[in-house]
Amino acid sequence: MSTTSLYALCVLIWGTTWYAITAQIGAIAPEYGVALRFALAAAVLFAWCAWRGLPLRFSPRLHALFAMQGLTGFCLSYIGIYHAERFIVSGVVAVGYAASPLVGLVTARLFLGTPMSRRVAAGGVMGLVGVGLIFRQEVSRLGASEAVLLGAGLTAAAVLLSSTASIAAARYQRQGVSGWPPLAWAMAWGAAGAAVVGQALGAPTDVAWSLPFAASLAYLTLAGSVAAFGAFYAVVHRLGPAKAGYIGVVTPVVALAVSSALEGFVWTGDTLAGVALALGGNAVAMWQPRTRPGG
Repeated sequence: MSTTSLYALCVLIWGTTWYAITAQIGAIAPEYGVALRFALAAAVLFAWCAWRGLPLRFSPRLHALFAMQGLTGFCLSYIGIYHAERFIVSGVVAVGYAASPLVGLVTARLFLGTPMSRRVAAGGVMGLVGVGLIFRQEVSRLGASEAVLLGAGLTAAAVLLSSTASIAAARYQRQGVSGWPPLAWAMAWGAAGAAVVGQALGAPTDVAWSLPFAASLAYLTLAGSVAAFGAFYAVVHRLGPAKAGYIGVVTPVVALAVSSALEGFVWTGDTLAGVALALGGNAVAMWQPRTRPGG
């Protein structure tokens, strides 16, 4: 599949999974919701790998990277997201991920030695300003309450943790390890970690089963976790973690459209300006000048 197709797949799926998460809120504790989602996704991936005869045995050093990816990206990051959606609409939480490219640029520089590109940095700053405009609208709408500020803080923490997970993935991909097996292990580590966090916090273990809950869980597991993350880490492998993070810039446009239709989110001048900046930043970072033949 082409990089453009993988990119579009991530945007379309993740643009709708933010709202799907709302069906999990209240039906199950966020910690156990995350654990159940990624335990099911890991089981699907392990079964797929076994059927395809893909190797599932790795060295302890690689498992350390899988654990780092899972505990940051599939455990703590998603626990933060699930809790954030208790306080602010799903589309605005998604908007927070427009900061991913700038965070990815900095962490890639610090931990991978990736050169700092002024163009990618400029795009990241544009995306960050766009995030600020849209969050300002949400603060104006709901007031600068503790709940809204907590939702914003949890979103920021989730973005940072997600960037750390991408760094871990980039490290083992540099060693020639990629594809479904490491993703399966990372999700298994994430599911186990989320269950431990739930136990440590004393979160309730009961589940309010319903058709919306079951349908959203299936969608989050198969589309949001298996298909989208498989596509995302393929993009990380091809473009690097900083540019792959720009999926988080385009995704909120879809998420905000869903929120406006289903959660009563109202578009304003700040929203339009924020979206324009986020998309503009994406274009700036992803654009590659053509080279002249023989040049």
